[in-house]
Amino acid sequence: MPKYVIEREIPGAGNLSSDQLKGISQTSCGVLSAMGPQIQWVHSYVTGDKIYCLYIAPNEEMVREHAAKGGFPANSVSEVTSIIDPTTAE
Repeated sequence: MPKYVIEREIPGAGNLSSDQLKGISQTSCGVLSAMGPQIQWVHSYVTGDKIYCLYIAPNEEMVREHAAKGGFPANSVSEVTSIIDPTTAE
């Protein structure tokens, strides 16, 4: 199943409290549960003004549907074509 990196522009994301991040996570999980098992949230990275999320989904449209239903921005959705890490160099 394809993986997607979603870039979400959220001013001040890095200053969100743990309670605010928990609320965002709960909203996301609720939408995912209603959409069914085809789409999965793997994890996210919170930076100063953006959140980068990794999802597994059958297509980009489903990723964008999740964002719309959850009220989240999805400024960029990119399919992952390869994964590399330090072991790739071996």
